Amino acid sequence: MARIAGIDLPRDKAVKYALPTLYGIGKHNVVGLLEKCEIDPRTKVRDLSESEVTRIREVLEEYQIEGDLKREVNGNIRRLMEIRSYRGLRHSRGLPTRGQRTRSNARSRKGKAKTVAGKKKATK
Repeated sequence: MARIAGIDLPRDKAVKYALPTLYGIGKHNVVGLLEKCEIDPRTKVRDLSESEVTRIREVLEEYQIEGDLKREVNGNIRRLMEIRSYRGLRHSRGLPTRGQRTRSNARSRKGKAKTVAGKKKATK
């Protein structure tokens, strides 16, 4: 069982696809990371030796992952909200922060649609 940064890696996956389960490690970072560790990306997690897992842990110490990264990201968002910047206001209101339209769409950020009573159309 490979346990890295407090997370159990899926045993039946190749290392290349198992490492992105760690927060802060993406599919593009994994290639360079495994080159530094000198591990074949196609090796299954269950087939890793203890020394290989140790090498992965040592290389991951250079990266900011899991709790530390989450804490930093939340701190950045909190700072934007405290200084009342535009992006901070968008975060606090639960709206998209990067200029996307909100008249239609943006449902994942705004939540379930709330029906508002419609107006009567003026007749001519």
